[in-house]
Amino acid sequence: MKKSIAIDMDQVLADFYSKLRITYNENFGTSFTEEEFLLTTQRDLPREDAKKLFALLNEPDYFRDLALLDEDAIEVIQELQEHYEIFIATAAMDVPGSFTAKYDWLIKHLPFIKTQNIVFCGNKAVIHTDYLIDDNPRQLASFKGTGLLYSMPYNTAEEGYTRVHNWKEIKQYFLKQLEIV
Repeated sequence: MKKSIAIDMDQVLADFYSKLRITYNENFGTSFTEEEFLLTTQRDLPREDAKKLFALLNEPDYFRDLALLDEDAIEVIQELQEHYEIFIATAAMDVPGSFTAKYDWLIKHLPFIKTQNIVFCGNKAVIHTDYLIDDNPRQLASFKGTGLLYSMPYNTAEEGYTRVHNWKEIKQYFLKQLEIV
């Protein structure tokens, strides 16, 4: 029986922060660079601005045109799928308006993933795969299997997880688990 891998969508597959930075700068009069924006996941917004940002993110098409974070991701996932059961687990409950756009994005970029293996959730503690690749340490902390932290500037202080920096590293990690490398 194949072991299983759950993969987060935003900031592991899809480049959510690039679009979020542009949205943030355009709507709140800031001029964050990509590097500056990635240094934190918290924004100190007055309540009304936070509500406005949440409304923008909940627009039905907001997540539909996100860029692929790493061009190697598709090829690596296809190769890993030969040896592992692959799931996509996205915390879509954080932005309920994103369901259709996220689903469409996944179908466009990963048409080889079974639709039954796409999981929209909140807390990923409900995911019972052997591995979870995520950029959010909070999600990894509640996960019962082996968590791999997808490295981002905002999570560099986190310890206690195997850290991966790109999809080539992910490929090496999982092929090594199979003793294929």
